[in-house]
Amino acid sequence: MTDDPWQAEEQHPLRFGLVGTGFWARMAHARALASTPGVEFAAVWGRRPEAAAAIADQHGVTAHRDFDAFLADVDAVAFSVPPHVQSELGIRASTAGRHLLLEKPLAIGAAEADALVQAVEQAGVASVVFFTARFQEDVRAWLANVAGTHWTGGQAVWLGSAVTQASPFNTPWRQDKGGLWDLGPHVLSVLSAGLGRVVSLVADRGPGDVAHLVLHHEGGPTSTVTVTLRAPESVDRLELYLWGERGKSSMPALAEDPVAALRTALAELVACAIAGRTEHPCDVRFGREVTNLLVAAQQQIDDRRN
Repeated sequence: MTDDPWQAEEQHPLRFGLVGTGFWARMAHARALASTPGVEFAAVWGRRPEAAAAIADQHGVTAHRDFDAFLADVDAVAFSVPPHVQSELGIRASTAGRHLLLEKPLAIGAAEADALVQAVEQAGVASVVFFTARFQEDVRAWLANVAGTHWTGGQAVWLGSAVTQASPFNTPWRQDKGGLWDLGPHVLSVLSAGLGRVVSLVADRGPGDVAHLVLHHEGGPTSTVTVTLRAPESVDRLELYLWGERGKSSMPALAEDPVAALRTALAELVACAIAGRTEHPCDVRFGREVTNLLVAAQQQIDDRRN
């Protein structure tokens, strides 16, 4: 027996399927699925069959054109598709009894997030949402170090440039939803872990897709967030820190390669699935909590625009 609750017992690997064929699916998910102990990368499905076939050829897995046949071939599913697609297909996968590795944001609307959570809970499957920083070893060490300290507040500024013409992340859903929905989930997940659950927020807009948030955390701390996907590449950066009587403590930088963090997320999902656990700090319920914060912020921003 292992003493680590997120370390799976030795047994046959779980067969994983990949949903998605875009840049993130190829660069992060496929590589992690092919190299994580306890995981057998078995199948791929995508809305572009020729792209799914290319991933399948590269990794020696089966490309499926039919989604139900894909689900029948696997034990668990890793999603790398836009959030409105993920929420719909995630319900089908969980209803079929498949464990879920999900991307952020969980969904675009509160009703869609609720429906996915309900499907997961009714099926009794394990779920993990890949908030990248929460699975990065040095960020976890930092969060453990700042835990138990009464911080007065925090700040996160993420000036992204993902919708520049040359960026592989310049996708339609990011162009439409902006930094709030793409970068916001990451900083909300970290600030929640460092300062406590977010109980309320105030949101405002800046030029373009710039979003500003003031967060009120359980127990009294407050924090501020500024995010955009339309900053010049020369200022592309993330800075997140907590401050208080101990001074200022900054989160380590995000790793350039996300595969190590994604392997950790996959391994912890496998451990949950094998042990029959359906709860994880970054499970579908936490994903819904973050989605609901984004929905509330977006509503305030839209109200100010109107």
